Amino acid sequence: MDTIYIVIVLVLLGLAALDLVVGVANDAVNFLNSSIGSKVAPLWVILTVASVGVLVGSLFSSGMMEIARSGVFYPGKFTFSDIMLLFLAVMVTDVILLDVFNTFGLPTSTTVSLIFELLGAAVAVALVNIWRSDSGMLFEYINTAKALTIISGILVSVVIAFTVGSIVMWFSRLLFSFKYKKSFSYIGAIWSGLALTAITYFAIFKGLKGTTLISKESINYIQDNLGSVLFFIWIGWSVIMATLQHVFKVKILKIIILAGTAALALSFAGNDLVNFIGVFMAGLSSFEIASDVVAAGGSVDTLTMGKLSEPVSVDWRYLFGAGIIMVLALWFSKKARTVTKTEVNLSRQGEGIERFSSTGASRSLVRNAVSVSKFFRRITPERVTNFVESRFKPLSDEESSDASFDLIRASVNLTISALLISAGTSLKLPLSTTYVTFMVAMGSSLADRAWGRESAVYRITGVLTVISGWFVTAIVAFTVAAIVAFALMYGGIYAVVGVIALVVFLFIQFAILHKKRENKMEREDIQPSTNEHDIVVNCTNEIRESVKTTVDIYSKMLDGLFNENRKELHNLYKIADEFHGKSKRRRAYEVLPTLQHLEHTSLDTGQYYVQAVDYFYEISVSLRYMTESSYNFIDNAHEGFTQEQIEDLRTLGKELISVYNDFNRMIDSKDYSGLESIKERRAVILDLYSDLVKKQIRRTKNKDTGTRNSILYLNLLNETKAIALKSVNLMRAQMNMFNSDEYNKAMA
Repeated sequence: MDTIYIVIVLVLLGLAALDLVVGVANDAVNFLNSSIGSKVAPLWVILTVASVGVLVGSLFSSGMMEIARSGVFYPGKFTFSDIMLLFLAVMVTDVILLDVFNTFGLPTSTTVSLIFELLGAAVAVALVNIWRSDSGMLFEYINTAKALTIISGILVSVVIAFTVGSIVMWFSRLLFSFKYKKSFSYIGAIWSGLALTAITYFAIFKGLKGTTLISKESINYIQDNLGSVLFFIWIGWSVIMATLQHVFKVKILKIIILAGTAALALSFAGNDLVNFIGVFMAGLSSFEIASDVVAAGGSVDTLTMGKLSEPVSVDWRYLFGAGIIMVLALWFSKKARTVTKTEVNLSRQGEGIERFSSTGASRSLVRNAVSVSKFFRRITPERVTNFVESRFKPLSDEESSDASFDLIRASVNLTISALLISAGTSLKLPLSTTYVTFMVAMGSSLADRAWGRESAVYRITGVLTVISGWFVTAIVAFTVAAIVAFALMYGGIYAVVGVIALVVFLFIQFAILHKKRENKMEREDIQPSTNEHDIVVNCTNEIRESVKTTVDIYSKMLDGLFNENRKELHNLYKIADEFHGKSKRRRAYEVLPTLQHLEHTSLDTGQYYVQAVDYFYEISVSLRYMTESSYNFIDNAHEGFTQEQIEDLRTLGKELISVYNDFNRMIDSKDYSGLESIKERRAVILDLYSDLVKKQIRRTKNKDTGTRNSILYLNLLNETKAIALKSVNLMRAQMNMFNSDEYNKAMA
């Protein structure tokens, strides 16, 4: 047998290991979201519980491996060579596609990606065979009914999961309210019994069904007597929970959430492991079948792979090895944290920085929802409305924790997800664990009023982005797998080497991109100050650094403009844009939470703090506009400034930079006695500004400068004047804040 097939098997093994890492990074959100979002336990405890579930599930997942072998196409219609290239195309596409989603922190379905990659690659290989033989029909190769069933199942599961999650969460909150501890002490055991019954049912029918851990006879007995079995399980769990709650004083909600996390992790490994190693195992089986034929004196050139349709038993060592890799990825993958952060951020109860912006679709949906809400308020009796409002009244700042949502919502997310997935499995309906868990979490967030008027448009945009990404997954998976398969079928060994090199290159590039995104998010992460002393100290430090950034951007912008350095100006524009974005986010998301932590006696400090933040925001607007205008001017290759204009701008800029440098020295020395001198120098800058504007008007009349040149020059003068005015106001606010009576008392 040709060496190329051994190489392909080894490549499939390497890609499978890589796929386990990127796959876990995306699917971990399914079972970690509720635990991490509710902060039910320290992260190491959550990961330990999930790791146990992953290891157990991986050891008993062999029953699902047929999907990659014969779930989408008819293997008997493909030769050994065709099938090996088909599997290679699928693995290459899967690794790249999942890593793209992980890099941008978007959850997607590994099941859907695998199915459509198999479908796309199989279609491409089948078409090549049809064209080469000039005979046959595509439907003879492809199981089209399976693909259509999967698509319809996805659409239905998305709608049902969101609807059921919303309804159950609404009634749960109505039952317990946000102050749930008192009522939970009475009916918590019954509630926990129901939740654990659902999780148990889920673990049996979704996580362990089809494995050797539970015999088929036991599964059949449970199915035949389902009502009675579930009733006695509920009674048993309720008694156990009541004992733990009232006798041993255990917080049983935490048991529910950790049990649900383990069950979902077990299901993920037991059923989704095929998405990562199923293709490799199918390729290995194909290689073993071909090796047996060669050993018997046959040829693999015309060997068809009908044997792949037969039942398979996977060596437990492969499963255990896969489980270990998944556990390691679970603990150490930074991209898994990024994907989890996206879902938790979309479902969090409190306000904060929104990752997504508003869109026309989200704004329209919110407006319609507000109208519907107003209509129901009008027709609902006032007593009923008041009662409902009292149950949904959020906790005060003193009562609330720093968790994204509470244990009640976390238990609803896990319980409903488990019920829907197990129900779909028992009905033999295709669905995606990712889609169900995500939409349940979004539905419960909506019902729990986490999407208030302040954040709804941004959260809905995020949800629509994720959902649209799911459809993109299917389209891109099919298309890219087909393209790669075509390349492999026609390119042979050269194409094999090429796609392997492509995977390595893209994987490195995405790792670099993800690191840059994470560093940027860390820089943009704004934490509000919690007391007066922190406000003054933090604001002073931020102003000191911002002043240095302003001087650096402004001076380099002038140099880049005068030297017509397009690249330098482009970099400065990106820095100024990021600086402006940070100032904008600080004003939008930091000011109010910071003021809420101030004492009533600290009003002066709060006033000066608001002024300082606002003045620097306006300065950042001017900087961004100046760098953008300068870059566009040079990018369009307009005529540069005259020597006289350059000297005038340098003179004005030198005065402004000198003021900033003196101000920073005041901050460092904590001596603001020189502020009066700075005010006088501001007057000098304004007089100089007036003279330069008049000089430019004379140049324009004499046609010494072009139109674009004059517009940019005057804009730079105007923005420099604006910065000078705002800067002195900023300095005065900073001095007043530092010298405030409240701050001095805090320092005494």
